[in-house]
Amino acid sequence: MTPIDEQVPIVLALASHDPSGCTGIQADIETCASLGCHCTSVITALCARDTRDVKDIRSIPTSFLIEQVRAVLEDLPVKAVKLGFLGQVSHVEAIHTILQDYPHLPVVLEPVTQLGDGPAAKAGALRDATKSLLLPLSTLATPDLVEAYELAQQGDTLDACAQEILEYGGEYTLITGSRRTQTHHENRLYNKKGLVREYRWERLNVLSHGGGATLSASISAYLAHGLRLLDAVEQGQNFTWHALAASRRLGMGHSIPNRLFWADRNQSGNRGPGGGC
Repeated sequence: MTPIDEQVPIVLALASHDPSGCTGIQADIETCASLGCHCTSVITALCARDTRDVKDIRSIPTSFLIEQVRAVLEDLPVKAVKLGFLGQVSHVEAIHTILQDYPHLPVVLEPVTQLGDGPAAKAGALRDATKSLLLPLSTLATPDLVEAYELAQQGDTLDACAQEILEYGGEYTLITGSRRTQTHHENRLYNKKGLVREYRWERLNVLSHGGGATLSASISAYLAHGLRLLDAVEQGQNFTWHALAASRRLGMGHSIPNRLFWADRNQSGNRGPGGGC
């Protein structure tokens, strides 16, 4: 039997399936592959959606979700976990239980609790479960500005929101789109001591969908490679910016990030995402 190849970092990604390829599990797979990782993909929900909006969502039965995750973790040497949309509260409860058996694994949480125009009550229940069960286990949470205020409803400033999120027990939170101007947008990284670093990126004149999934997946991939968290956060943003800059409008709605942008540039002698950005 061929020995196990331990040189390829493995990321366990949980997310919905977006058939348009904008976001969800396809974003995770493409991002991890682009960054030299193997993505073990666990489907949490099936979506009927196009590049504009969500038509319908069907959650995977919780027992089958558990079976998928256990099958991967008991077989492959996973180096990092990326959590995307979980379709119901029982999913959150199950993942909380499983992750407690693997406390050494870094967990990147993309706190998506609603896809499309789903019932507000269901999104609220998912949000509460995410706050109490998943945030405490997270190495990094990556909410955008809207998600940050939803997670921290008592916060009256961005700094207060970040601290309220971190009070649940996670190590870091990266709030994206914390400030926007006509030329730039900013992301802010916090830990329990407060603001760690601000990142300033040139604003792109393109309307893409899937940036949040790309960001959380790329940070997970860099963590799987063994980078320190601050380095993984910076490199993940860099990768995401370039993927968004190279977005392609393939349908009648939003553009789709090109997570293999560096492959298109190879003909010009450029290197991959690790060194060519």
